[in-house]
Amino acid sequence: MVDERLPQPDAEDIELVKVMHALGDPVRIRLLSVYADDEEHSCAPDAVGLGHLHKSTVSHHMRVMREAGITTTRIAGRNRYVRLRRDELDARFPGLLDALFKSLP
Repeated sequence: MVDERLPQPDAEDIELVKVMHALGDPVRIRLLSVYADDEEHSCAPDAVGLGHLHKSTVSHHMRVMREAGITTTRIAGRNRYVRLRRDELDARFPGLLDALFKSLP
């Protein structure tokens, strides 16, 4: 079975206004802090510390982040794994992620 990725913008098409809009929600800021370790994470709400939210709500927040170009989602069978697009975001907006990570609680 070949892994594939859900649709996401190309690195050169990531727009700062869309990134900032996507991060204008406390749940997505929480997800950003989880993804800061640059590892892949399961989409399961409990796996990202959002077990109190419905799966469809967490999925919505992950989709918003992916469509803004913040994350990439790999499909492996019935599972989905999310990772921060750190290298692309750092190249496109130098210092942005570092500033955001410093402001996280």
